[in-house]
Amino acid sequence: MSDGPMLNAYPDSIGGTLGDIVSVLKKPEFKDVFESFYILPSIYHSDLDRGFSVIDYDINESMADKGDLDGIKSLGINLKLDFILNHLSVLSAQFQDIIENGEASQYKDFFINWNKFWEGCGEMSGQGYIIPREELIKDMFFRKPGLPILMVRFPDGTEVPYWNTFYQEIQYKHIATQELIQETGIGTSDAKQLAGLINKQLEEGGKPGSLSFGEYEEYKVVVEGMLESGRSYLGQMDLNIKSPLVWEHYKETLKKLAGYGAKIVRLDAFAYAPKEPGSKNFLNEPGTWELLEKVKELADQYNIQLLPEIHASYGEKIYETLAGKGYMSYDFFLPGLVIYAVEHKNGDVLARWAAELSSKKIRTVNMLGCHDGIPLLDLKGFLPDADIEEIIDIITNRGGYVKNLHGQKNMYYQVNATYYSALGEDNQKMLFARALQIFMPGKPQVWYLDLFAGKNDYKAVEMAGPGGHKEINRTNITKEQAEEALKQDIVKKQLELLHFRNTCQAFGFDAELEIKGNGSYLEFQWRKGGAEAVLKADFATYQYEITSK
Repeated sequence: MSDGPMLNAYPDSIGGTLGDIVSVLKKPEFKDVFESFYILPSIYHSDLDRGFSVIDYDINESMADKGDLDGIKSLGINLKLDFILNHLSVLSAQFQDIIENGEASQYKDFFINWNKFWEGCGEMSGQGYIIPREELIKDMFFRKPGLPILMVRFPDGTEVPYWNTFYQEIQYKHIATQELIQETGIGTSDAKQLAGLINKQLEEGGKPGSLSFGEYEEYKVVVEGMLESGRSYLGQMDLNIKSPLVWEHYKETLKKLAGYGAKIVRLDAFAYAPKEPGSKNFLNEPGTWELLEKVKELADQYNIQLLPEIHASYGEKIYETLAGKGYMSYDFFLPGLVIYAVEHKNGDVLARWAAELSSKKIRTVNMLGCHDGIPLLDLKGFLPDADIEEIIDIITNRGGYVKNLHGQKNMYYQVNATYYSALGEDNQKMLFARALQIFMPGKPQVWYLDLFAGKNDYKAVEMAGPGGHKEINRTNITKEQAEEALKQDIVKKQLELLHFRNTCQAFGFDAELEIKGNGSYLEFQWRKGGAEAVLKADFATYQYEITSK
């Protein structure tokens, strides 16, 4: 795979549909700017997390069609698409088949039955799920409090626990007066009173088992049974990679993505998929690498390049492990390092990181901003914790939001902000950062909102409610707004930089990089086949000069 710049956006990020984005990319300003386009997974049928809870991998007709994908290809731009290995939505056909057919479902082992997984490894709780022995679970990493279980009601009324790493929600529909009369024989007037009492509590977050029935206590068992039998779910359910049906799903999905024209497939949440009692459930070794190799065998059949997505601290050297196994990896180190270098007016950390990538021949996709915030966990071990805290403080003082997993700051750092706002909404800093990115090793990935100098969107965060911090950096813009932005110097100059990066022959994974200088002045020199590109970067003034031959 070549290393030209890659646009990154949702299918509705500009104008509302992928077709609108294609029309923008056809403008002369975008000619030869991007080699690739990473379209986020709301291009598929999905229900949560802006696309990352996939129902199926068919095209979401409200946002795109096959003609839009062909239009991208006609521009000479190849596609990068997502494949989520660890989970599917509860609305997937497979999970809905379980809800409908229970033990008779052919998909009952497509997802991970918690009690089957932990059989013989713990004690059964009063709630119907096994509590694993401490020594078997101590190395497991759960993304939310408690055990990662969703209790699923089968048609016969039994409750079966299934593994649920990510989001879950159980919803109860309102009780109708006529239903109460039919099921209980209660009088019409009392049915109206009871329905109003129960529905009000449901609206306030009440659940069966905790509802107050007042003078209608005699109907408690029947009414709670009605609620439970009619409940619905939201969430993402973990796939059982030991099931042959899951591997059929993997193969069919990769074939489908190749049919859409995908040349690169990003593997989301792949490190959560392999699980064994007593082992880690994130980055299980050797299970993670065995899974990756099996998926690669499938992807090779369709000439797809895999891009495993994983966050890990620098000290764990996972990026090196991936490189050693022949995979590209994400450069999640660069976003924080650029901010650190810019704010300290010193490029030494970038020179050190570039030298390591170059000398070890590690192929990466690099970035500044993205849909998921500015990662900082990855820098642990490369920068002292105090320096990471300083970067966090800089961004949050400029309006960003910190995400800590379970409130433990030493476990997970992610700051949600647009990159432009993280740099203080300073045009020169943004251009300087972009120039640095395109001269750092790797394939530059460009978040659409950064390209248009997007600012933190606090209204979107407020509208999204609890957990909506990521919306600060996901603002959809209209085609008219995009066209107006194209008149701004900050946008035009970024496009010029990306056009240069895409068309200059001096760059490439097989090119030679030399870095001169230190402190406030660095000089990046790329050479390949007689072509040369040079960036002279002054960190004291944020001025830069680019020459080529």
